[in-house]
Amino acid sequence: MKKTILKISAVAAAAMVLASPVAAKKIRWKLAETWPSTLTPLASPPAKLAAWMKEMSDGQFIIKVEGKEKHKAPLGILDMVKGGQYQMGHSGSYYWKGKDINTVWFTTVPFGMTPSEQYAWFYYGNGMKYMKEVYDKFGVYSYPGGNTGNQMGGWFRKEIKTVDDLKGLKMRIPGLAGEVMAKLGVNVTNIPAGELYTALDRGTIDALEWVGPGMDIKMGFHKVAKYYYTGWHEPASEMQFLVNKKAFDKLPKKYQTMLEVGMKAAAMDMYIENFAESVDAWQKMKKEHPDIQVKTFPLPVLKALKKAADEVYDEYAAKNPKFKEIRDDYFSYMKKARDWSMMSQYYYLQMSKELGITK
Repeated sequence: MKKTILKISAVAAAAMVLASPVAAKKIRWKLAETWPSTLTPLASPPAKLAAWMKEMSDGQFIIKVEGKEKHKAPLGILDMVKGGQYQMGHSGSYYWKGKDINTVWFTTVPFGMTPSEQYAWFYYGNGMKYMKEVYDKFGVYSYPGGNTGNQMGGWFRKEIKTVDDLKGLKMRIPGLAGEVMAKLGVNVTNIPAGELYTALDRGTIDALEWVGPGMDIKMGFHKVAKYYYTGWHEPASEMQFLVNKKAFDKLPKKYQTMLEVGMKAAAMDMYIENFAESVDAWQKMKKEHPDIQVKTFPLPVLKALKKAADEVYDEYAAKNPKFKEIRDDYFSYMKKARDWSMMSQYYYLQMSKELGITK
């Protein structure tokens, strides 16, 4: 009888050990990001997600984050996640436009939505549905991964007064915006980030766009180009988390939920962090470089850019039914959302200016 009791106790104890978090097999994933691991706020979401997953899982879900300085393939993230070398990636959806033009809709497009409008489209419109449809063929899931807000239109060595001033201009500007600029005679180039300051300083290029004050100040562009134009081309640039579909589907449901909630929180945190950095950076720029002139492109230039953007959209829509479907849904939602954006934000800011609260 005593031996039987001891045997039952031993079995029960073993079962408890196997069921305990300490004995459970840890999940170890790797995440590759397009940026250097030190380039905040772009590199912030993966680092914070990894820390939160470790804490929420009591150390059972570990994500090792590797920046481009480690894997050496900043624009190979989609392929590496698809192939399973990494279970996750952090990048920008519009980098894959050469693989599928429809990926651009999940970052931002010229004359598109603001961040608030775009997040509403993602989560309460058809954005996430379309994102899943586009990325299904790659064997990955894509989730919003952090927003830069409305990006500035770029640093220019000379003032842009007319459309003719754009002709022959050498400018670094990627994505659909580059195609739009090219229609107006701009010589578009895509120089690696580490060479941009030197290219602008030496006159190899006449202009470039990066992000906004918070990230631009780290690059030093304000030291060599005094015309700083407001944006039109990337009004809500959303980064992305990529997740290998097979790896995700194998996870216990609780870890899937943790991961999805963690990615959503990290994305919103980056938006806030980037805004805060730009607040401080712009004050520093103004104080140390009072010769910077903030400009908005003249209305005739903006109209020409809008016309060129519509032509680009029409050209892609004519040969790609999915592009047309997403475009129509995207701009339909934007039109609906813009009414509320104007009432809730634009008119309040106008009122603040008229009351002298802001300049």
